Amino acid sequence: MTSTTATTPATPAVVFVHGLRTSGAIWDGQVEHVRSLGHDAVAVDLPAHGALARERFSLERSFEVIDDAAASFGPGRRVALVGLSLGGYTSLAWAARRPAHLAGVVAAGCTSDPKGKPVALYRDVARLVVASGGVVGRGARWAARTTTTAWSTMARAGRSVPGGGAASSSVRWADGAPVQGPGWGVVTDALTQLAGRSWLGHVRDVDVPVWLVNGARDHLRLDEQRYLAAAADAALVVVPRAGHDVNSEAPEAFNRVLTRALADFGRPRGATLGA
Repeated sequence: MTSTTATTPATPAVVFVHGLRTSGAIWDGQVEHVRSLGHDAVAVDLPAHGALARERFSLERSFEVIDDAAASFGPGRRVALVGLSLGGYTSLAWAARRPAHLAGVVAAGCTSDPKGKPVALYRDVARLVVASGGVVGRGARWAARTTTTAWSTMARAGRSVPGGGAASSSVRWADGAPVQGPGWGVVTDALTQLAGRSWLGHVRDVDVPVWLVNGARDHLRLDEQRYLAAAADAALVVVPRAGHDVNSEAPEAFNRVLTRALADFGRPRGATLGA
């Protein structure tokens, strides 16, 4: 698609960061959209996902992936991050390191702190599934009940499992019992990395604009006002009729948010962004 806006040094490039148990391919529509606005863009695969499926997930390795993506646009190029769920948490943590030339962050589906007993319970159930090599019989029924209970508890408590929709759908059912789907190991690794940490501290440390984006039907957004208050320069957008996977459930609305956010990131700080 031909760009409608010429790329200039002030035009931030965009790095898209996906959620748990997906890949950079979830951003195809958004990559095309921002390129049409004149932004260079790339969607990364986090470790244990997509092209990096043979690696184990860790935040430090994820930071290296984002480092490489940002550097790929050339020295001194300003970069914006767009992350969903696990990718949003990862993007906020990377941004809190205050890397040079960061223009702003769009953090979607990641405004509930991934901490506490419900998250630890889900992590432990995932570990059991991995260790079993596939659940069968009575153990399958117990694991299914425990996982469902943990999931429901997290939703009621407003505690986020990054990429939760994808993780829960990974259990395939046969003869009334769940069969292990691929990739449960990354669930345990991700929750081990995130559990017990509060992302509010990361949000406070970010020194660029942060746009928080949630679907109105996402049950895991109960901390969004705390995140908004913690950030030095932030906006909150709630997309009507969308759930956790807001970019794929409401792509046109999400693209409009991206257009506004990238315009905000490109303006001199202190200037007023037009409606």
